[in-house]
Formats: sequence, structure tokens, C-alpha cells
Amino acid sequence: MENYFPVDSQRTTVTQPLVRTETASKFDVRVNVHGGGLSGQAGAVRHGIARALLEADANLRPTLKTEGFLTRDPRKKERKKYGQPGARKRFQYSKR
Repeated sequence: MENYFPVDSQRTTVTQPLVRTETASKFDVRVNVHGGGLSGQAGAVRHGIARALLEADANLRPTLKTEGFLTRDPRKKERKKYGQPGARKRFQYSKR
């Protein structure tokens, strides 16, 4: 992890869910991340670790939720809306 995340704040971002739930010594984490910058990838890894901890032990949910680790991931692709040409594209405006 020291080779991939050289900045100390990025390393602490990645390990926050494990430290707050006191499960850092119980799990060995392997992650594949691509796209975005290093800080965005650190946030994505933190989000993924929090989701994995929730699947491993459902009793950790209150701790992860109060710390703000179980938020909706904004990087998810937006779906196409009904009756519109795309996810964000609106109808063509016509005066006639």
C-alpha cells in the first residue's frame, strides 16, 4: 500500500473503516482499482472496504453508518430516464 498510495492521508483514508471497526488485524485486503486520480481511488477503496465489512458482519452497520462510510456511491453510472433521449439529455425545445 505504501507504494501505491505515497501520501499518508490517502493511506489513512483507505484504512479508516478497518480502524474504526477494530477489524484491521482480522482481514487481509486485496483491491483492484482503475480510473480516476489517487485520491478518488483511495475513496473508492474505502467505500469498497466498508461494503465488504458490512457483508462480513452485519453488526458493524451502526458504526460504519455513523462514521459516514456507507454512503451512496456517486461514481455509479446514471440510468436513462423514461421518455428522454439519455440519462441527462433533455427534450428538444420548440416554439411551434
